[in-house]
Amino acid sequence: MDFAEHLVTLYPALVALRSTLVDMSPALAPIQAPGGTVLFSENAPCEGFPLVLQGEIKVSRSSVDGRSLELYRVAPGELCLVSSACLFRNQPLSARGVTTKASSLMLIPPDIFLRWLETPVFRNEVLGLFAARMADLTSLIDAVAFYRLDRRLAAALLGRGRQIAVTHQALADDLGTVREIITRLLRRFEREGWVSLGREQIIITDEPALRDFCHRLGAR
Repeated sequence: MDFAEHLVTLYPALVALRSTLVDMSPALAPIQAPGGTVLFSENAPCEGFPLVLQGEIKVSRSSVDGRSLELYRVAPGELCLVSSACLFRNQPLSARGVTTKASSLMLIPPDIFLRWLETPVFRNEVLGLFAARMADLTSLIDAVAFYRLDRRLAAALLGRGRQIAVTHQALADDLGTVREIITRLLRRFEREGWVSLGREQIIITDEPALRDFCHRLGAR
């Protein structure tokens, strides 16, 4: 499978831009990044729009005291909200992107990304991304500000794909609690049929139900 065909397979919205991809292919080569590579940083200029071919990018914001809050993750076939927002308004990046494992990605130059937005199918895909990501981020904000730990955990699992490679300890660290509580809550989620637990792995088995629980208002 050639370069253009592989991108269109992962990102069907690019089918209308196939000729542009073919023209670009000689000049663009995939970026190979090992796990833990910082791809972009807060307040830095956006150097391009990432299309993930393999691996995963964790996007987060940091506080002045060094704490970090994960916003979402970008897997193959998904788009990065922070990068697109930066390119839309020509402003510095508002978050940090780090690979969680060995990854391969294309970095589309800003001028080409803006040209792609003139194509309705691609523009609608990006706007759809804004809607989906904003719903998840709103839930995350509510979870941090108002919800109990179980809803915060549900929010932390959403937006990371169906199969999540993570330890209970890592989730506990992200949420500011202890591993035992996270394990107990995950087992409850498993009993509800929302997730399936494995060794350093969580599989989302009922995303609509987990999302409904996360968005549900009420108990704190």
